[in-house]
Amino acid sequence: MPWTHDEMAARAAQELQDGFYVNLGIGLPTLVANFVSPDIEVWLQSENGMLGIGPFPTEDEVDPDLINAGKQTVTTIPGSSIFGSHESFAMIRGGKINLSILGSMQVTDKGDIANWMIPGKMVKGMGGAMDLVAGVSRVLVLMEHVARRKDGGFDLKILPKCTLPLTGIGVVNRIITDLAVMDVTPEGLKVVEMAPGVTREELQSKTGVPLH
Repeated sequence: MPWTHDEMAARAAQELQDGFYVNLGIGLPTLVANFVSPDIEVWLQSENGMLGIGPFPTEDEVDPDLINAGKQTVTTIPGSSIFGSHESFAMIRGGKINLSILGSMQVTDKGDIANWMIPGKMVKGMGGAMDLVAGVSRVLVLMEHVARRKDGGFDLKILPKCTLPLTGIGVVNRIITDLAVMDVTPEGLKVVEMAPGVTREELQSKTGVPLH
């Protein structure tokens, strides 16, 4: 069985280490905030100007003034700070963020990533993605393994070359999908872990590059 979105986020949360400053991209990565271990201190950052994001709020906790970069309402943790986006990007560009967890539309086995637009579709802008892949030392992609079409078929998202506009080249270190955890290595994609019940054959058939 493929991992659910919550299970994917929980697996990504295992990548967090005590004392880390972490940026969570919009979409699936925001769920990681719900699975931070209580045994470690992690500071989640949002490029609109927040440091110290907590889990998503319950209905009673919702504060419309507290939002992340994806305009979702969030909570804060003790010690949180709120500031301008210029200071937020100074943190990112200054190498102060230990880990960036991003969603993506396409990734290659060389660590290239395309995650900011699909030509012909309305886009608000590139956001902070290009700064995040350039200014952060470790980049983790959290996404569904394939893009499902309305006709029931699917399009590959892990490819030898991105066909969508690039966000960064050779910047991705690890990919976590609903099917597996894979590392980008000089020899190609190395499978670290597979979701329960997923076979090697299924994983390879839904991946556009050889897996090791």
